[in-house]
Amino acid sequence: MTRPSSLCLLLMLLGSADLALADDAQKRPNFVIFLTDDQGWGDLACYGHPRIQSPNLDRFADEGMRFTQCYAACAVCSPSRSAILTGRTPYRNGVWRWIPDGSDYHLRQSEISIARLLRERGYATCHVGKWHLNGKFNSPDQPQPDDHGYEWWLATQNNARPNHINPTNYVRNREATGKLKGPSAVVAVEEAIRWLKEEKNEDKPFFLTVWTHEPHQPIESAERFMQPYQDIEDAGLRQHHGNITQLDHAFGLLMRALDELGDSDDTLVIFTSDNGPEGSGTRTGSRTRGSTGGLRGRKRHTHEGGIRVPGIIRWPGHIAPESVCDTPIIGSDFFPTICQIVGIPLPSDRVIDGTSILPLFLGGTIKREQPLYWRNHLAPEQYKVGLREGDWKIVGSDNLKTFELYNLKEDPRETTDLATKYPERFAAMRAQLIAHDRSVLADGPDWWKNDKPR
Repeated sequence: MTRPSSLCLLLMLLGSADLALADDAQKRPNFVIFLTDDQGWGDLACYGHPRIQSPNLDRFADEGMRFTQCYAACAVCSPSRSAILTGRTPYRNGVWRWIPDGSDYHLRQSEISIARLLRERGYATCHVGKWHLNGKFNSPDQPQPDDHGYEWWLATQNNARPNHINPTNYVRNREATGKLKGPSAVVAVEEAIRWLKEEKNEDKPFFLTVWTHEPHQPIESAERFMQPYQDIEDAGLRQHHGNITQLDHAFGLLMRALDELGDSDDTLVIFTSDNGPEGSGTRTGSRTRGSTGGLRGRKRHTHEGGIRVPGIIRWPGHIAPESVCDTPIIGSDFFPTICQIVGIPLPSDRVIDGTSILPLFLGGTIKREQPLYWRNHLAPEQYKVGLREGDWKIVGSDNLKTFELYNLKEDPRETTDLATKYPERFAAMRAQLIAHDRSVLADGPDWWKNDKPR
């Protein structure tokens, strides 16, 4: 990890930041969580992709901290999103699976979202882009974004339709918009910018979530964003790479707007993805061509390629430029991190699975009360659950009868099962996974018991 030298700033953040930021509204930072859909760990130039052009995100990484071991809370979309908002692992908060249109599954109002907590403390709140935290979208039968703390929203239930260009299924504050022109990520960002400039109370700090549809299928990229890849014969690959450049352009628009508004120095911005890439990544003509950076598995998998994602955070004056952090973090960590910064006590009536990563911003360490843990309803039966402690990761079957053990520091691609070589380590982690999995499943609603995954 690149370690800034400002010890005084570190002490201020860890010792007195809660009081200072909570007591003085002028000092409370803004927050942006920019989340992409199905973007692989290797799908940016700053994460080593040899062809994808992502100039805005590469610049953003140079301005902040790039995490080499950032995880989604699940290898599919809806659960990962629920963990970001609640700080709770998906089976615990009830959003245990991706949510089909029209289904009964949803993020319950009994869950406490970070948007709700911030709004109660005077923040303006806005969500734009994909929502995918209920089956009955824009219906009074289930909670909508405004029921979870957002005062302004423009969203879709799941994917942009008919695709990413000129989407027709956006809803703004419970009113359908009809067809909107432009790439979906740009549409979402332009709405966020308009909200910042025209709708938001100018005296309030803000919390903004921008959740793009790109690069989830059905992928469609504007011609201008495919121009850098015209030498590639495979049209599907051109579409995929253009889709990443398309969302990168949208991200750049938002960052420039923050600059124009004078908000950049006072805003903590998080960029990440909800899970690993879709498809095999190799089929000619396919547009689902995301890269895991060589990690094993893809979307739906509990191995690293399904859950390890890009993670970049910028907070001027608190995170040194060009920082790189190798400490594992997970999407559920954002909730307690924001709570600590603003001075919001964590809810005491429920388990919060995430851990504040504030110490990492200035070279410190973190200690977890809850381990890094995954359960994925769509993973192969023998790889449904996983748990990580330090450099070690155990992956287990749905019935918790078969397991594999890996040392991720020595073997990040999970090629060699070390269960027989390290029997004591294996026995301890197996017992820990079984006990933790049991406690998580007992904590949330039992919607999952009779459901058939699809």
